[in-house]
Amino acid sequence: MRCRHPNGSSLPEAGNLHHQTAVRLDLANRRRLPLASRFNHEHPSGPMAAKGPDRDRPPGRRVGVSRRHSSPCHTMKPSIRIRLSVMMFLEYVIWASWYVTMGRYLENVLNFSKEQIGLVYNTTAVAAIISPIFVGMVADRFFSTEKVLCAAHLLGGAFALLLTRVETFGVFYAVLLAHTLCYMPTLALTNSISFHQMKDPSKEFPSIRVLGTISWIVTVWGIGQLAQTDALKEFDVRTPAPFAIAGVASILLAFYSLTLPHTPPKAKGQKVSLWDVLGLDALRMLREPSFAVFILSAFLICIPLSFYFSLAPICFGDLGLPNATGATSYGQMSEIFFMLVMPWFFARLGVKWMLGVGMLSWGLRYLLFLLGYESGAFWPLYVGIVLHGICYDFFFVTAYIYTDQKAPEAMRAKAQGFIALVTLGLGMLAGTTLSGKVSGWYSFPAVTPEKSKPVADASAWVPGNYVMWRADGETRFGALEALPETNAGETARVRVYVPAGDRGYEPGEEVLEVPLNALEKPLPRWDSIWKIAAYGALAVLMLFVAVFREPKAKTAEPAAPTADATTT
Repeated sequence: MRCRHPNGSSLPEAGNLHHQTAVRLDLANRRRLPLASRFNHEHPSGPMAAKGPDRDRPPGRRVGVSRRHSSPCHTMKPSIRIRLSVMMFLEYVIWASWYVTMGRYLENVLNFSKEQIGLVYNTTAVAAIISPIFVGMVADRFFSTEKVLCAAHLLGGAFALLLTRVETFGVFYAVLLAHTLCYMPTLALTNSISFHQMKDPSKEFPSIRVLGTISWIVTVWGIGQLAQTDALKEFDVRTPAPFAIAGVASILLAFYSLTLPHTPPKAKGQKVSLWDVLGLDALRMLREPSFAVFILSAFLICIPLSFYFSLAPICFGDLGLPNATGATSYGQMSEIFFMLVMPWFFARLGVKWMLGVGMLSWGLRYLLFLLGYESGAFWPLYVGIVLHGICYDFFFVTAYIYTDQKAPEAMRAKAQGFIALVTLGLGMLAGTTLSGKVSGWYSFPAVTPEKSKPVADASAWVPGNYVMWRADGETRFGALEALPETNAGETARVRVYVPAGDRGYEPGEEVLEVPLNALEKPLPRWDSIWKIAAYGALAVLMLFVAVFREPKAKTAEPAAPTADATTT
């Protein structure tokens, strides 16, 4: 489902991480960016030069362009704006409620291994690859968008509620994948409903889409704050409540969708191929060396990038960061700030160094997390979280702009779908899978922990958790086999682990009764994990800076400056 941008190009609607679609639209008014002079529509001889009545109009008065290419929809009424804002807010409550907290829940309660946690997180990447197929092949051609949205959220909500009752890895993975397969297409569907009501999406959509970012902040912060109360202590990571919140919000949005403005299928009666839906026509752009280097670097940087989404919340909890769940919302707050100042940076850095600064920021944030682990201080963790605005906006937003710049007019939508497939699909899939393996390599029983975390509440333990304790001046390790029936019980039964060859530990024959108040949680070697992520990001940065060449813009016959053009 696509809407037409005022410049005449088709607007992509691939799924995203938090707000990629808003990013594209918010920056699509190219005359406000220093890169604008490189786009065809600002060159009189370019393929998007004005035609017809506007051809002889003075450059500063080509107002007919946006009217001619805008949606036939009427100007949005305040009541429609409110309804779309509510829709967007609920849309991101669903995702935000479980995505940040899930890792700690899987580790602490369901006792999933690090590798299994990484695999569970790749469900969103798998769904991001498949969802464009559903949207392009089915939703765009046969059904009204609001009805498809209702069905997807109704089914997705049922799967989210089912997750509250699932405890085994195989079933959990399958049910969460089913939920994400229902949810990810709705990111494009909600955008399509919004576009259909807008005369100028580049100006009207950001004010609607920002409700999604606000929703993410409010949801994550709110869940984190509730978990700090005595009555709901750690319900965010000790109970499946976040999935219940997602399920209820999804079902509410399903019924609310039926009240949304009617949005007919855009491609009804048209032939659509899988090749077109995935944007694979853009493969021909790889013939240009600079774009090929960009695509390769974009894929590679998403591998270390994924470590943040799947591992950072677990790390923050392990290190005792206050309100670890809510603290991650500072990253979304910084996204809003850096989005506002991006034009200023574009004017001074250009595409290559905007992408370079984004990659560098990913490496720096992981080094900050490493410093937080080694020093025990919280400030490096907070700074690393706040860097999210630069990490995300400078890389992803610039990637969308550069892709739009390089693609021929008729291929821009497909090119945007292709970069989303490479980064948010394939890159994230590889990254989340690798992050689980790396964290497994550097966690007990694969390595000897160098730090531990006291567990004050005995009810936090579950059978299967790894533990460590000190007895007779010796540090020992094991796994819980049984806990007392009440918190008042004094001891737990622990299977002792013994060294296994050159590296790691394995279950031994000895079983001990160990006092609960002596048990501690052995922490992963977060220093090694974050080093790998940081070095990976910095290696991609060096490759990109060394090989990428930003083509010079063709400026033989520059257009006269328009009245609202930004000059540098």
